[in-house]
Amino acid sequence: MQEEILTHIEDPVYLESLYRKNKSDFKKSFDQIYPNLQGNKLSEFWHERLAYEPDAISWGTKKELVFVAILSLLAGLLAKIPHVFSINEEFFYPRNISFIVLPALTAYFIHKNKLSNKKTVWITATLLFFLIYINLLPNNTESATLTLACIHLPFLLWGLFGISFSGHELQNFQKRLEFLRFNGDLVVMSGLLLIAGGLMTGITLGLFELIGLKIQEFYFRYVVIFGLPMVPIVAAFLTQNNPQLVNKVSPVIAKLFSPLVLVMLLIYLGAIVISGKDPYNDREFLLIFNLLLVGVMALIFFSVAEISTNEKNSFGKLVLLMLSVITIIINGIALSAIHFRISEWGITPNRLAVVGVNIIMLIHLITVTYKLFKSVNKKSGLTEVGKAIVLYLPIYLIWAFVVVFIFPLVFGFN
Repeated sequence: MQEEILTHIEDPVYLESLYRKNKSDFKKSFDQIYPNLQGNKLSEFWHERLAYEPDAISWGTKKELVFVAILSLLAGLLAKIPHVFSINEEFFYPRNISFIVLPALTAYFIHKNKLSNKKTVWITATLLFFLIYINLLPNNTESATLTLACIHLPFLLWGLFGISFSGHELQNFQKRLEFLRFNGDLVVMSGLLLIAGGLMTGITLGLFELIGLKIQEFYFRYVVIFGLPMVPIVAAFLTQNNPQLVNKVSPVIAKLFSPLVLVMLLIYLGAIVISGKDPYNDREFLLIFNLLLVGVMALIFFSVAEISTNEKNSFGKLVLLMLSVITIIINGIALSAIHFRISEWGITPNRLAVVGVNIIMLIHLITVTYKLFKSVNKKSGLTEVGKAIVLYLPIYLIWAFVVVFIFPLVFGFN
């Protein structure tokens, strides 16, 4: 991108076309080469344009606003299906909760990126296949493979969401890194909307309580359940049309929480030794240990995506390197605990699924840590770290596919 900008710096038509293809990558590349372009009138114009942050909130075009409203309404209606059609909630929600929001987000970016009819049909057909498959699995509440399929299916839907977000640049690793960054921004914006919604809920219930009306059951059944699925859809719309709302918040969160989590992990590992707790004989503790591992990995990836725009952030890179090393240690402990349980009590679907994803994460972590080490020592840039993260993501999707579709057959749907 930098070479293209430099080559066509005097060609405003080409630069505009390049900017519209990938705005975030264009801005990042231009900011890096701008110090060498100062004095050039066109460069000064682009610098001011890219640095400008409007004060007003953009609500997009009327057509886009209507489309988002329709998606939000459909998501709310999907969440209410068990109540409308008297379907068992314990059957419906575990299998279908990921279909309430993720397909709507996928549809939004299909529309926004103007994907081809061929790709749109392929994504839609895949979604329908997943929907039919998960709902046709035997209704056995004791089935471990059913539980695993319900847990891993959202990752496959997330993969389709990523494809729609990448648009026509699926092979562009920068676009994949931008997708990770967007996920972080989406979480931040959704959190803010949930806080606002929570305040509104408290005020509403309190006001009705003052006049002697108890509307809690009605409100949560018809307003909260209907409104919750709308939050990430509206958050995605706001984030895309107003990047200035969160583009300063997300880096602060990444910069602030990475060192805090590092300190917490060091203290936690020491506390494990003192408390005598271990994941070898405590199944629930092992589960929490693995959830901690997944959460820390997500923070590392999110932080890399955020600080990748600032190659000079040496402290941030050093913290991420140390965090990655600690996470490898945690992963090693978890893997040894799972191996111990398998050697003692044999292979089960749950143990096989966990050991598989732990091995995948360990390999990924070692790769990312090596790239971070080279970046800290100035032997390579953060770009290589980002590339190591995003190019490996399909491996997780392949494993999720195996767990969702192969495990039930291998273990007889048990």
